[in-house]
Amino acid sequence: MKSAFDQLQGPNHFWLNKDDGNKEFLKKGGTILVVAGRLFENSEILGRHSGVILEKVKLLQQRFPSIEVIGFQDRISVCSTGDQSQFIQLIMEEYITFPVLLTNKNFSKLTDEACFILSKDFKNPLIFPEKDLDIAMLNKAFEELSLQCQVKNTAVHNLQSSWSKEAEIIKEPQFCIALRNLLLYFPACISADESRKRLFLSDSNHHRIIIFDGNGKILDRIGSCPGFEDGEFESAKLLRPAASFYHDSEDCLYIVDYENHAIRRADLERRVLETVYPTSSNKRSTSLWTWIRTKLGFASDADVKFEEHDSRALMYPWHLIKSVDNNFLIASRSFENLWVMDFASGAIKEVVKGLPNTLEFCRHFISEKVSLLKTMPDFLLQQQSDVNLSRKKIPYVGLISCVTAFENHIIMSDTVGQGVLKLNRESGISSNFQFSNLGMLGLPYWLSFPLERFYALAAGLSVGQTDHIQQFSLLPGKVDIRLSIDIPNDTELVEPLHESCIWFQARGAATELSVGERVAGSSEKVGVAQQWYDELDNLAFESELVIEDDNSTMDTNSQDKRIHIDCIVNTSPGTSEVIIYAALYIKLRRNHVVEDDNNQEKFAARIANILNPKGNERFSDDSCTKFLLKSNRDLRDLIFIKPLHVRIKFNSHNHPKAENSKDVILTDSSIKVDVSLN
Repeated sequence: MKSAFDQLQGPNHFWLNKDDGNKEFLKKGGTILVVAGRLFENSEILGRHSGVILEKVKLLQQRFPSIEVIGFQDRISVCSTGDQSQFIQLIMEEYITFPVLLTNKNFSKLTDEACFILSKDFKNPLIFPEKDLDIAMLNKAFEELSLQCQVKNTAVHNLQSSWSKEAEIIKEPQFCIALRNLLLYFPACISADESRKRLFLSDSNHHRIIIFDGNGKILDRIGSCPGFEDGEFESAKLLRPAASFYHDSEDCLYIVDYENHAIRRADLERRVLETVYPTSSNKRSTSLWTWIRTKLGFASDADVKFEEHDSRALMYPWHLIKSVDNNFLIASRSFENLWVMDFASGAIKEVVKGLPNTLEFCRHFISEKVSLLKTMPDFLLQQQSDVNLSRKKIPYVGLISCVTAFENHIIMSDTVGQGVLKLNRESGISSNFQFSNLGMLGLPYWLSFPLERFYALAAGLSVGQTDHIQQFSLLPGKVDIRLSIDIPNDTELVEPLHESCIWFQARGAATELSVGERVAGSSEKVGVAQQWYDELDNLAFESELVIEDDNSTMDTNSQDKRIHIDCIVNTSPGTSEVIIYAALYIKLRRNHVVEDDNNQEKFAARIANILNPKGNERFSDDSCTKFLLKSNRDLRDLIFIKPLHVRIKFNSHNHPKAENSKDVILTDSSIKVDVSLN
């Protein structure tokens, strides 16, 4: 079984969410935790899966990051694109990051019941039935396999800290990774602030909260990238936020941080996110050195100490309810577990287990939400509930936190169409929100590489596709750069490109020319810059200095229909590079051809091709097309991102000498770079 990734191929087997890292791990003889058996309750209908099993697997993956987790499911259909589109929905909903081997063969000896198989190099496996799994027992098994020395530095010794994970290196699902370029990527839950007329959407798989008004204008966002960090909205980190609750008198939004097993509070006036639970036993150090160490992933347990979790600890919380006795009721997605939290202190007062018992606490809340859901059109509600059949003990249980009342409307997050629906209570007309002011969202975290991501890049992670590379030989001096970008022919820009959606960087023998330095600097200044960058280039790994794009300007020329990005750099003798990332928010153009107005399959196929231009083998266009067609919305209204990645390389010769043979001459240059995204 060591070469399982090589041998188990063909029509009877299908690897879901596999990547090359898993294969290399097996070749090196790593320790594997195989989840065998009933990952899905019903192999005929993939949407009816066991969320409890998957949550337990993800918990093990978090607590033991040094091992590789592989899921195994037999007796399941693996061939049709329809099934694969269901897998896309499953991965998005459950956020599965480990590979799953699907096979239509029957291995009954392994899969009579769900079990966990721990093995070093697939030798002498230890089998733990799922129902009897105990974390302490699993830790003892690690010791028997002589793995304690390997996992000592990954916080396994503190097994009760369920949130512990490798700093800043958060795995994300591979199978449907192209779908993160949609404007919304599994919009899970929504809540409202009636007094200030604001809505709060948990864009769960983008790890952020989007704040917008009743017209769809984006007002703000909370969260920068996946992780667990307090701070200002632009730098704070969440990991799959779920339900939220707005507290009017505080002007604060309380957020369930699902994968971090935490409750966060966003002060909307100060624009600061902080953690309510788990509570900190000591204040985090605010020194610059501590900040640098944390960003580089070198923080130790001594830097930040949290209270140890016990049997009352939150474990994958999803719903959030404010009770009449000034408590928070926090429930798991299936309502099988409920935690009663003191609103003032953030302490867990009581834990309730079992659906009949939890219903006693939140029956009124559920009834209220179900009454809102029942006013939605039948076809729309059926479309949403079809993918939530696993938790069928309560009607529409998967949609309880997806709906809220707002003014004269009922608002529901659409996890199928990746949008937000609005139903007018008087007219009964439903529509999708058309979002605007997209510049507030900034550049997506997976397109830029700030300081805290260098460590991950040094480990060999992919930086993505480069759309355009061009090289120039120029004399040293100021260089004016103009990018002219052609977007795909059958698309249109939703709104002008905002400077916040651009990331610009100059490396090597080049520096950005700031606003006050538009006149070329002295040769001495350029020489110092050259020395400084030469020293950087000799580091063990190449640190990329993030430079704010104060000088970049964007415009859309109405004559040539292209998008332009302008920037200026100063070069000195040597080699240098300018890197530009941008997020272009586009949608399919309406060409008003009557025969194409209802050709949703054609639209879905085109969007799939744009999202996955290189034909990623993990994510077929057919599967994506089937997935997009699940929604009844007009796909020409679907907003998605076309990433732009341009690298411009310079080879600057020596400075020309002046007539006195002492001074050097700096030369101004202008270049134009044409980029086509067709």
